[in-house]
Amino acid sequence: MNFEKTKIEGVYIVTPKVHEDDRGFLMESYRADAFAVEGITDSFVQDNHARSKVRNTVRGLHFQWNPPAAKLMRVTQGSAFLVAVDLRKNSPTLGQWVGIESSAENKKQLYAPASCARGYQTLTDNCEVQYKVSAPYSPEGLGEIAWNDPDVAIDWPIKDAPFLSERTERGTSLKDWLSDPKSESFL
Repeated sequence: MNFEKTKIEGVYIVTPKVHEDDRGFLMESYRADAFAVEGITDSFVQDNHARSKVRNTVRGLHFQWNPPAAKLMRVTQGSAFLVAVDLRKNSPTLGQWVGIESSAENKKQLYAPASCARGYQTLTDNCEVQYKVSAPYSPEGLGEIAWNDPDVAIDWPIKDAPFLSERTERGTSLKDWLSDPKSESFL
C-alpha cells in the first residue's frame, strides 16, 4: 500500500497494490499493520456500503462527535469525489478540505481521522461507496457541515445542483458547529 500525506494532518490518500491477471485482480484494501506504520491505529468496528442511483448525488459532510469516528472510504462501483474537512479548532488547516477522485478502476481510498467531516459527490450513476468506521453508528452524536458552506468552499467537480437528502440539505455551517458547546469536547 502507498500512503500519501495530504495538507491536513492525519488525512491520507491510500492506494493499494493491485495484483491483476487474466482472472481479474486481488488487493488488500485494509491491513492493520501497514496502517500502523503510518501512525493510523484505529480499530474499525463497522463497515458501511452506500449506493447512489444517480450522478451528482452529494452525501455529507458527515462526522460523528460522540463517540468520535474515523473513516476509510473507497469506491467499489463507478466513481466519486471523496472529501475530508478539518474540524480541529486548534489546527492550522481548520476548515480546509482535501478531495480525491476515487473509482472502481483506480481503487484509491481516503482515510480521514475522527477530527474531520467527510462526504462525497458521485461522478457516475450507480456509484457504490464503502467505508470502514472506527466507532458504531450513534445518531445522538452525529454532526453535519453544509456541503456548500462558503467558508469551506469545496470545489465540487460537478457544478449543477446536486441530489441531496433532507439531512444533507440541513447541514450547519462550520462557524455554527465551532460555536456549539458540543464542539468543545470534540477532539
